[in-house]
Amino acid sequence: MADTPRHSVSVAGIVVNDSGEVLVIRRRDNDHWEPPGGVLEMDETFEEGVRREVLEETGISVQVERLTGVYKNMQRGIVALVYRCTPLDAPSRATDEAAEIRWMALDEVREEMAPAYAIRITDAFEPTLHTRAHDGVNLL
Repeated sequence: MADTPRHSVSVAGIVVNDSGEVLVIRRRDNDHWEPPGGVLEMDETFEEGVRREVLEETGISVQVERLTGVYKNMQRGIVALVYRCTPLDAPSRATDEAAEIRWMALDEVREEMAPAYAIRITDAFEPTLHTRAHDGVNLL
């Protein structure tokens, strides 16, 4: 058992408004546009983690709807569970983790985000669950 690889589990929320736009953040640590999300804490469910991460990073409360994809960063051993969400209020401010928060249309997402993150958003608009691997930037 000692040789069993360790993985980190993260969660992300694809928050879609009534206009079909997606809530995204420009991260302070790397200046990249991404959906809000982060590491799942030991004492929380997946849905609790999504709600907490979206609230911490955007100031918005969400209703978690459904799991839309599972993604693995093969370089870093991070498994991300991604959920489609509905906003319950409006984003209020930049946060400690997000330098900027905004709504993006799908075409903007594809232009502004690395493929490994843009696909999480486009997958959330599909009816089926997706599983994908990437290297942190590009799909494998």
